[in-house]
Parts: sequence; C-alpha cells; structure tokens
Amino acid sequence: MGQQEKVATSLAGAVGEGISASLAPVDAELERRYPGDPGTRQPVHTVYVPGELFGAETIRTWGDQALKALDEHAPDAASFAAVLGLADDLAVPVYDRVRAKLEREPIEDLRIDFEDGYKGADEDQDAARAARLVAEAYKNGTAAPYMGIRMKCMEEAVRDRAIRTLDIFLSGLMEAGGLPDGLVLTLPKVTYPEQVTAMVRLLEEFEKARGLEAGRIGFEIQIETSQSILATDGTATVARMIGAAEGRATGLHYGTFDYSACLGVSAAYQTSDHPAADHAKAIMQVAAAGTGVRVSDGSTNVLPIGTTEKVHDAWRLHFGLTRRALARAYYQGWDMHPGHIPTRYAAVFAFYREGFEQAAARLSAYAAHREGGDVADEPASAKALAGYLLRGLDCGALDAGEVTRLTGLTLARLQSFSGPRRGDLTPSAK
Repeated sequence: MGQQEKVATSLAGAVGEGISASLAPVDAELERRYPGDPGTRQPVHTVYVPGELFGAETIRTWGDQALKALDEHAPDAASFAAVLGLADDLAVPVYDRVRAKLEREPIEDLRIDFEDGYKGADEDQDAARAARLVAEAYKNGTAAPYMGIRMKCMEEAVRDRAIRTLDIFLSGLMEAGGLPDGLVLTLPKVTYPEQVTAMVRLLEEFEKARGLEAGRIGFEIQIETSQSILATDGTATVARMIGAAEGRATGLHYGTFDYSACLGVSAAYQTSDHPAADHAKAIMQVAAAGTGVRVSDGSTNVLPIGTTEKVHDAWRLHFGLTRRALARAYYQGWDMHPGHIPTRYAAVFAFYREGFEQAAARLSAYAAHREGGDVADEPASAKALAGYLLRGLDCGALDAGEVTRLTGLTLARLQSFSGPRRGDLTPSAK
C-alpha cells in the first residue's frame, strides 16, 4: 500500500474541542429526552373490561366468544377472506393464525376499567379483587402479556377515588408477591401537565412506601381532551406531558369518543378516521417520536353482533380502520368487544405477511451490502425494516424460522438492526 497523501486542514484541534464543550448540554438533553424506542414488545391492542365484570375466566371467555363468532359467521378461510377482501394467498395463513391466536393468546393487553366503563357498587372490593385475580393469573400462566387498570382521572371530583383505587390495586399486587413485569396503568382525561406530575408524585410515594426501585412503575397517558393537544398558549400540551412524566410515560392512548365529543363532533361521525382524530394522533405521534413513548389508536363502537350481514359489515369496518392505523404507524388500538378480536388479528397478520417477503429481501440485501435492487436503503430504513419484522414475530404473524430463512439473519442479528430490546417479554409465537 502506497504512502497516503497528506490532506490540508485549517482549524486547530481546540476549535472542535470548544464546539464539543459548548454542545455537551445539548448532547445530554438529547440522550435524556430522546432515548429511542424501548425495544420491548408492543401489544397490538388493549381490551377494556369493567372492573365489576372482570373475572378469572375473562381472557379465556373473550377468546371463546371470538372463536364462536368465527364459527358462526366465517367458518372457513375462504368465507373470512371474502368478507375482508383478503388476497387468495393470504386467506389460509391469516385464518389459521387468527384461530390459533384466539386459542393461545386471545388478548395481548387487558385493562380493568374503573373509569367510564365501571358501574360497580363497591370500588374498594372490586379493586382488591382485580389485584388478586391479576396476581393469580401471572402465577398460573393464564395472564395476558400486559395487564393493569384504568383508574379515574386527576380532576377534583374523582381525584380521591382515583388515588384510593390505585393504592388498593397496587397494594394488593404487592401483598400477593409483587408487581408483575407486564403491569400497565392508564391515567385518563389528562388536560394539564400538572396532572401528569401529580401521578408521578403519587407513584414515587408508593415506591417509597413499599421499598421499590425508584421509577419502577410507569403509566399511559390517555389523550381525550382538546386541551391535551393544544394549550391556551398555542403549545402542544402532549409534548409537555411527556416531559412531566419524568421518564415514566409508556404510551399515549387516543380516546376516540371523548376527544371527538370535546370538539363537538356529532355522535354519528365520532370515528378514528375523522380529520379531527387524524390531527390529534399526528400531534401525539410527533411529540412521542424518539422519546420511547408509544402511540395507540382508539376504537370503534360499532359492534359485530346480530345477523351475519351486520357482523360482516362491522368486521369490514373494524378491519379497514385497523389497517389504516397500521399504515400510519399506530401499531396498537382498543378493542371493545370479543367480536372485534378476529378482525384485529386478521388485519395485523395480513399487514405483516403481505409485506414480509419484500421487507426480508431488502433487509437481507442491506445486511450483505448488496447493490442493484430497486430500493436504496440506508440505516434508518434498515431499522424500520427490522422493527417491522420483529413486530410481526411478537404478535405471531410471522415465525422465527421463516424470517431467518428469508433474511439470512439470526434473531440476535435482526434485533441489532432495530436496536437493543430491553426487558423484553416472550414473543407470542415462534
């Protein structure tokens, strides 16, 4: 190897050192505020069950009811595909995986509701019972990967009740052996960042009282009011809420109906694809990007019940809304009825399977430094491709063997493109 040509420079080394010193606070702020995605499994949906109705068999019952709906209204792959407009090559793999999912893991994330959906007469006892049942479910292997409660909000009229219910639930879990790894809490109807700060202080005090590691308990922020998107001074309140959570915020969940009603949208048009909904979720998405806080879409209140024709209409609506959300990078949503679960999983599985081969080929070419394809990928694209495949693995849309075969990458290598997966839960199916 010949002697390298000397290149000319004009700046002294002290210049770069000075610039680095001046940007050190910015570097630290970037690392603190934008740590990136946590890399853990994100559930594809959240199911809400009223606190007084939640029982030991709730998860299995929802799965059985969803399977019954398929048996009655789409008993085979061809009929299900015809309802949803699935391509012929997707019909069997999607249908078979939906049924297997409903038998194995019908609910990925379950929230026991003590807010709008709660109609019980004794909230103390219902909260204590919820804690006991959740603890038992994690011990005997019947729990959803994620479980927790939605408490009441921090507004004055219900604040004391919210605090007491949360205390009873968390204390019950501690008495039963400790907080499960899949614990999730939801704080609804947040309008001011100070309400988020209050939740942080509340959790700090609980951690101190129980000798837990500081920051152990996180929570989701539910976006259901116009004030949570735009403050009176014109700033994006939701961005300030993430900061006010001091690293504890795990998600931003869009509340379709409360938010729509807050803006005066007529009941018939309160849908997750309304322009007002798109605006709110776009602000949420930008505010959360890079922070490690995930965004969840809302739900539809059109239930798949009644005649087969009505069920099919509701299924098509739910399937379309779910696919629309996935294309917009809202990888999670709410499901309000067991009949929604088949189309939730059908939409999710179709989304990952129809783009699987192309994503695998692109990532394989990138990893091998091959050129000549019709798409020029860069590191950010490789990260997105890996994330797409990993999400497909997590929910059961894809199998580890087929991903490895088409990408030529081990699971560890695949994860290295997406970033480290910290504190991960076991993926749904491999």
